[in-house]
Amino acid sequence: QLQLVESGGGLVQPGGSLRLSCAASGFTSEAYAIGWFRQAPGKEREGTSYIVSSDGTTVYTDSVKGRFTISRDTAKNTVYLQMNSLKPEDTAVYYCAAARRWALGLLRPSRYYYWGQGTQVTVSS
Repeated sequence: QLQLVESGGGLVQPGGSLRLSCAASGFTSEAYAIGWFRQAPGKEREGTSYIVSSDGTTVYTDSVKGRFTISRDTAKNTVYLQMNSLKPEDTAVYYCAAARRWALGLLRPSRYYYWGQGTQVTVSS
């Protein structure tokens, strides 16, 4: 079993920054990749980025490229999402999740097995 706990959400003004954390515990070796997802009210959950555990390869969806950076601290079993130049449309509940194996389309929520509880990010003036 793998447990994931997100933190770092909050209220930020447009153009501001936030850093989200995803702390993993339990059978962390099960995680082939850790992804960050978000879900806005009335919308489907969408993937923003993921990082591969074995080699640190990162992938981003187009809407966050150049603004968001996913990284990890292997000693702390923690994955981060640094979000810069935030926009009101980035407002959502952000979740981290773990995929157990490689699959095509690793930005799709259906590829992920373990999920955290989510943290709210609100971008508003």
